[in-house]
Amino acid sequence: MTDGEAETRTLVLLRHAKAEQPGSGSDVDRRLTARGHADAAAAGAWLAGQGLLPDVVICSAARRTMQTWHDVALGMTGVPPEGGPAGTAPVVRYAAAAYEAHPDDLLDLVRMVEPEAHTVLLVAHNPGISLLSVLLDPEGADREGLRTTGLVVHRAAAPWAELTPGDTPVVDRHTARG
Repeated sequence: MTDGEAETRTLVLLRHAKAEQPGSGSDVDRRLTARGHADAAAAGAWLAGQGLLPDVVICSAARRTMQTWHDVALGMTGVPPEGGPAGTAPVVRYAAAAYEAHPDDLLDLVRMVEPEAHTVLLVAHNPGISLLSVLLDPEGADREGLRTTGLVVHRAAAPWAELTPGDTPVVDRHTARG
């Protein structure tokens, strides 16, 4: 920052896309439905259209969140979900701690992002992801919570490490549902 200019950062919260109903298998292994795949790709197209291509992606290590991120990346047209030459793909961190996480735990994951990152995408689960939005902006967050493939965009003036509850307003929201 120079001459008193505050550098803004953008935090995009995304609830995973529609997944199979719980069955006899492990919850962490649930897959996306066909609609979930399509909705996630639509979310990626919306993010690209808004110019919200992430520098860093923090994604729960559950199968449905990883599939959501992969389809979002494909929907961004040309953004590889991971890997690729420097500058072409976001840094992707699969975080087991994001599964069934409380909002404070999710906020801690965001606070660990390197300061150079301007846009962070967090892909996680309810209720934690919706409650994080409320924690960051109690007045602007949707009290009903995020629906599957729901996105909420928060804008922060503070560095990632200094994010505090109530100080990161909602500036946009979108639900990509087919």
